[in-house]
Amino acid sequence: MKSRSLLVWVVLLLAVLASAPFWLASYPQTLLTEILIFGLFAASIDLLAGVAGRTSLGHGAIFGTAAYVVAWCQNAAGVDPWVAAVVGVLAATLLALVFGLLAVRTEGVYFLLLTLALGMVVWGVAYRWVSVTGAESGIRGIARPDGLADNGRFYWFVLAVVCVTFIALRGLVNSQFGLALRGIKQSATRMRTLGYNVPLTLALAFTASGFVAGVAGVLGVYLNSFVSPSSVALAQSTKGLLMAILGGVGTLWGGFIGAGVMIALENFVSFYTERWALFLGALFVLTMLYAPNGLLGTARQYWERFRSSPPSH
Repeated sequence: MKSRSLLVWVVLLLAVLASAPFWLASYPQTLLTEILIFGLFAASIDLLAGVAGRTSLGHGAIFGTAAYVVAWCQNAAGVDPWVAAVVGVLAATLLALVFGLLAVRTEGVYFLLLTLALGMVVWGVAYRWVSVTGAESGIRGIARPDGLADNGRFYWFVLAVVCVTFIALRGLVNSQFGLALRGIKQSATRMRTLGYNVPLTLALAFTASGFVAGVAGVLGVYLNSFVSPSSVALAQSTKGLLMAILGGVGTLWGGFIGAGVMIALENFVSFYTERWALFLGALFVLTMLYAPNGLLGTARQYWERFRSSPPSH
């Protein structure tokens, strides 16, 4: 019964999202597209942080690498945008595999710092390799694939890709592999005792997470038609991580809620004040104090408490 009601809510949500181009103006529709993309990016980080207990600060580099590869394939090599998109995702996945192999034998703050250092290496390459990346000027004019020039069609394409990728991500988390990741989060030593190859499992998880981040990076570069070193900077990783934390680490869905709140604050509050970041900081402080499990996690707690409480007479 619970799964059936959840399915009904998901179908209703998808129906509302699918109809958005018919009742949303151009600017809000673009923001909703951005929320879907960054929600998927936050979910990729949550796969490691929430399920495996490994917080990465290198995912911005993976996200931006996919964008850079797409831009280079189109502008320098003249590759078809559809082929460029596939190459971009593959490049991001390969980079995530390299990051994972280097980082999986560490944990805690050492894992955090190593992924930060690896991300900074990619940022340095993007900033200094002027002939390929354009340095601070970036790369502009990245064309979308055929049939996606219209914003409405591109939105539907993004919605479809995000849904398919997220369903695959949920399936991975709920599989035997996902259970192994949860076990590693609880106690890596115990999982080794049980015969699991912990470094290999974490490397595969990092690779899968990088694949999802690469998909988000390709969608992001087609949304903005622009990529610069800021796309691979630490701020990009931090942005995705904060979205996951705000929505609720370990929920996957929470990344979309966090992305919606952050992007809404950034774009709407900035109309009235330049200090919109102050409001965002205050929101994070309040979330950490009164909703440490994130907005979605806290909402679930209250809902379960409400359902389990006996009726008053």
